[in-house]
Amino acid sequence: MTDKEQPTIIKKYANRRLYHTGTSTYVTLDDLAVMVKRGDNFAVIDAKSGEDITRPVLTQIIFEQEAKTGQNLLPINFMRQLIGFYGDSMQAMVPSYLEHSIQMLTENQQKFRDQMSNAFGAQNFGVMEELGQKNMDMFRNAMSMFLPFSKMPSSTDTTNTPEPTKSGDEDIDVLKKELAEMQKRLDRLGRS
Repeated sequence: MTDKEQPTIIKKYANRRLYHTGTSTYVTLDDLAVMVKRGDNFAVIDAKSGEDITRPVLTQIIFEQEAKTGQNLLPINFMRQLIGFYGDSMQAMVPSYLEHSIQMLTENQQKFRDQMSNAFGAQNFGVMEELGQKNMDMFRNAMSMFLPFSKMPSSTDTTNTPEPTKSGDEDIDVLKKELAEMQKRLDRLGRS
C-alpha cells in the first residue's frame, strides 16, 4: 500500500464479521478486495485479542479469488515453488524479491497493456483478416481442382468455360485442356 497515512482499521469479530471503522459498516472479503484494488490502506485487527491479522485475511481473499472460475492468477508450478521456499535458507529473500517484482509489474502495467493492445489490437486484425482470406482462397482453389465440374460459372466468369461440343473428340480435347489447367494449378499451389 502506498498510502503513508494511518491505515483504516477493519475489526474482525468472532462471528467472522468484518467491521470497517472508517464508515461504521460491516464489509465482506469482496469489499476488502475492492479496497485493495483502489489502493486503500487498511489493517485487519482481531476485535478480541487486538492481534493484527491482515496477512491471513489477505491470504483468504487470494484463496477465494483463486477458487472463482476463470480467476486463476497463480500458476500451480509457482505455488509449488513458493511452498518449497518455506523453511529454506532462501526464505528471507523471497518476500523482498516478490515485492520488488510485483512493484515493477505494477509500474509497467500500462506499457504491457499498450503492447498487448498493439500486438492483438485493430492494427493487426487487418493482417489476420488478410491471412484468413488468402487461406480461404487457397482452399477454394484446391477444392475446385478436385471438383472441377461442380463449379458453376458466375455471370461474370467467362474464363475456362468450355464451349458445348458436338463430337466425342472435341469432348476429349476439352477434358485434356481442363486436366492441363488443373496440373498448372497444382504446380502453383506446390510452389506457394
